[in-house]
Amino acid sequence: MAQISSRMLPLGTLAPSFYLKDTNSNNHYTFDELKGNKGTLIVFICNHCPFVHHIVEELVMIANDYRVQGLGMAAISSNDVAKYPQDGPELMTEFAFQNNFEFPYLFDQTQEVAKAFDAACTPDFFLFDSESKLVYRGQMDDSRPGNGIPTSGSDLRNAIDSVIYNRVFAFPQKPSLGCGIKWK
Repeated sequence: MAQISSRMLPLGTLAPSFYLKDTNSNNHYTFDELKGNKGTLIVFICNHCPFVHHIVEELVMIANDYRVQGLGMAAISSNDVAKYPQDGPELMTEFAFQNNFEFPYLFDQTQEVAKAFDAACTPDFFLFDSESKLVYRGQMDDSRPGNGIPTSGSDLRNAIDSVIYNRVFAFPQKPSLGCGIKWK
């Protein structure tokens, strides 16, 4: 399995705007419609990536834990579905249902949103504060498929706690690691 690191978009970057279809509801959403009053987490994932399968249970727990605290969230799949049909919208709906997503799973058919975020891998996490400024980009935690470290979400949870409780955080932000986005 090929491993690609996230590119670490500069902190303070304003959230790119988008208008994407949610494969769970068939509604379309913008960033502003998904934005939480405390902050917003955007994560790039796909259906077939072993790195995503490794963290998906913790991702759902994070979404459920923080939604009630004012965190908006969405997952986005940007893979080329012509070459990787297992990441197509119909199977995204199935993947979301099987994993109990209670957040939108958006399809970036043109890949323009992934490019705007400078997303590189799956999973790739982007946390924005209440003013839509990037405050965290990087890994969920140190766990990877096969490394024996259990998923905890510790890095991402620390960042979210800092946003929700207006704390300054000064811990190192490590790049996420995963499968590269499948570009057209």
